[in-house]
Amino acid sequence: MSEPPVGNPAATPPLRQVTLEVNGRRCTGGCEPRMTLLDFLRDTLGLTGTHAGCEHGVCGACTILMEGASVRSCLLFAVQAEGARLQTVEGLGAPGALSDLQAAFKAHHALQCGFCTPGMLLTAEALLNEAMAFEPPQALDEAAVRQAISGNLCRCTGYQPIIAAILDCAASRRAAAQGGHR
Repeated sequence: MSEPPVGNPAATPPLRQVTLEVNGRRCTGGCEPRMTLLDFLRDTLGLTGTHAGCEHGVCGACTILMEGASVRSCLLFAVQAEGARLQTVEGLGAPGALSDLQAAFKAHHALQCGFCTPGMLLTAEALLNEAMAFEPPQALDEAAVRQAISGNLCRCTGYQPIIAAILDCAASRRAAAQGGHR
C-alpha cells in the first residue's frame, strides 16, 4: 500500500510572471500571486535597498515610487505592479555619484542608522517632483515637508536634519528650474 501524498499539490498556486520597469530597466520574474511587491523587489530582483519594517504600511521603510507616486511596497502584491514604472533607492543618483537629494541628506547629517533612509528619500523625491511640476516650481516650507514625511518613522535623527536636507534640495532645484543659482 502506498503512502498518501502529503499536502495538497493543487493548493500550491502557480507562479505568475511579472514584468515591470524598475529604475529604468525592464525586469521580469516569477512569483506566487500573493507575494508582496516588497518581497519581489528584495528576493526576486535582488534590490535590497527597500527595507522591510512593520510590513503593515505604517513605518514607511518600504516606500518606493510607482508611476512617480510614493507607495508602500509591503501593501501591494507584485502582480498588482504588472507593467508599472517603479523607482527604488537604487535608482537615485548614478553609479558612484549621489543624487542631489542624497547629497543634501549627507550634508545635513540626515541619516543615522540608515534604516528609514531609503523610504524617507523616496517620499522626499515624490514631494520634490510634485513641487517641481508647477510653473513656476512650488516653494516648499517646513510644514509641507513635515506633512509629507509624517508617514515615515525615524528613531534616530529627530527629523530636523531630514527636513533641513529636503528644504535645501527643494531650494536648489527650484533655483535651477528658474535659471538662477543658489
